[in-house]
Amino acid sequence: MSTKRDRVHAGPSTASSRRRLGRNYILSSYHSFVDRQQYRPIPDSIEMDPPLGFQTDVPKSEVVSEEPLRHDDGLHDQEDTKISPSIPFTEASVVNQSQGATFASEDLRGFSKPIDSYEGRHRWDPEFEWDEKEEKRLVRKIDLRICSWVCLTFFALQLDRGNISQALTDNLLVDLNINTNDYNTGQTIFYLTFLFAELPSQLISKKLGPDRWIPIQMVSWSLVASCQAFLSGRSSFFACRALLGLIEGGFIPDNILYLSYWYKSKELPVRLSWFWVSYQTTSIISAFLAYGILHLRGYHGLAGWRWLFALEGTITGTIGIISYFYLPPSPTQTASWFRGKNGWFNEREEKIMVNRILRDDPSKGDMHNRQAVGPSLFLHALADYHMWPIYLLGLSWLLPSQPMTQYLTLQIKSLGFNTFQTNLLSIPAYVIFIIVLILITPFSEWINQRFLVALLSQIWVLPLLIALEVLSPNASGWSRWILITLLYAEPYAHAIIVAITSRNAGTVRTRTVASALYNMTVQASNIIGSNIYRNNDKPLYRKGNKALIAITLYNMCLFVGAKVYYVTINRRRDQIWGAMTKEEKEEYLATTKDQGNKR
Repeated sequence: MSTKRDRVHAGPSTASSRRRLGRNYILSSYHSFVDRQQYRPIPDSIEMDPPLGFQTDVPKSEVVSEEPLRHDDGLHDQEDTKISPSIPFTEASVVNQSQGATFASEDLRGFSKPIDSYEGRHRWDPEFEWDEKEEKRLVRKIDLRICSWVCLTFFALQLDRGNISQALTDNLLVDLNINTNDYNTGQTIFYLTFLFAELPSQLISKKLGPDRWIPIQMVSWSLVASCQAFLSGRSSFFACRALLGLIEGGFIPDNILYLSYWYKSKELPVRLSWFWVSYQTTSIISAFLAYGILHLRGYHGLAGWRWLFALEGTITGTIGIISYFYLPPSPTQTASWFRGKNGWFNEREEKIMVNRILRDDPSKGDMHNRQAVGPSLFLHALADYHMWPIYLLGLSWLLPSQPMTQYLTLQIKSLGFNTFQTNLLSIPAYVIFIIVLILITPFSEWINQRFLVALLSQIWVLPLLIALEVLSPNASGWSRWILITLLYAEPYAHAIIVAITSRNAGTVRTRTVASALYNMTVQASNIIGSNIYRNNDKPLYRKGNKALIAITLYNMCLFVGAKVYYVTINRRRDQIWGAMTKEEKEEYLATTKDQGNKR
């Protein structure tokens, strides 16, 4: 199958750029070969939503860039000579698979070479071979050692971030003499501080290493979470909300950055779905914990919600302390007194991990795991207009279910159930959420349609919102509970959109900042969502539901528009590239100044 590329750009041809062309040509052929081994062939007639810079018949994982490397160790003007693959040439593929060995090719020697300070540099070997079964077995080991613990840290995050919902059922608002509007303000403060902490936290994490920064965050917020047991009124409530947001902000992209050290681009979306499965599993476990802990109301003269904050904060702090010693910096740095003097992996396993990651995405060898990213990249990423549709989606796609997510327990309790029944009746919503999440994320990868699968979230919530809007005030509480439960369980496309953000960013640095920017837009939507259901609109929230219906219709147009936008751009690029002669294509590749997703 002939593969095509887009855009015409003329520039000076130099000997060094000709050498880069040779490197790009061979690496491009290599990546095309690898993806054909792992993906089902896609007919040319099917419309996909591939990453920018790729035509519609190329697998989405082939994200490319040619970005000058700015090292933050006093070498800001130094340009690295390693170039990431640019186009997936298949006209003359130079890679052959020999006797089941994975990634065996003499022609790839030296072309994915990491920088000297890269932590896995001593395990990089362009001639190294391994088989598929060996790699699958190793990935399962990584899942057990790394992904499972990262999910546990997310459990800790949600335990302290979400227990406010259970506290509400134990008369938190009454005890603190605050109302729904005060609660909304507190949540707005939390999300604002959470939002503004996203990017700084990501920059700190890249400098210190996520293996260090994540445990520091956990222990810090656990102290604040536990201190919520001493809340006395509106001011202390607002202060704790602000501190929690500042400390917890950036935790999610920090973990995504950490997982990217261990997993290939095709493996990451499913692991991210596990990440958010642990989020909802926490909701189930915390509901049972709350059922027991809230029974302590009156013990030593304290309200049940005070015991809830104190005990669950202690649990998080314990996990954070263990995480500081448990999380290894990288695949080649697992040896320690806590993890064992020989580490978790032998030399061959380390070589497989390093080489499979670099051959999947050579740009991951551009920086070591303690190397900072300069703040100037924020403006660079913000100015990348090709990413703006994704940021727009982040601002609104979660809004239709956002109020129900934040007020689930209050909504259920308003139906006439007591505190303990409310916490138990919230569990079905969490279970359905998990089941749907587990199904849709791999499904989007299997059919290679991400925006359209994410669109299902809006198709799901629209009839539910309409039903809530028109439902009679005298309707059975159980019928309203069913609608509330299903609305909460909206298909969660967050992992899918995070994967789109990563693949369309084009370079490792832009990918880091773009992930934080997308998460910032999601936190901004939380701020909006926490103010849709107002105190003067309760208990049916007719005005709020009308607004949510309008937002849902807008989101449908936005998902379809984003799909059309990216497909149209890639078709236009494909036409330009197809009209060029072989010599013109070579000239473009040798002289282009385009970078990342602009190539």
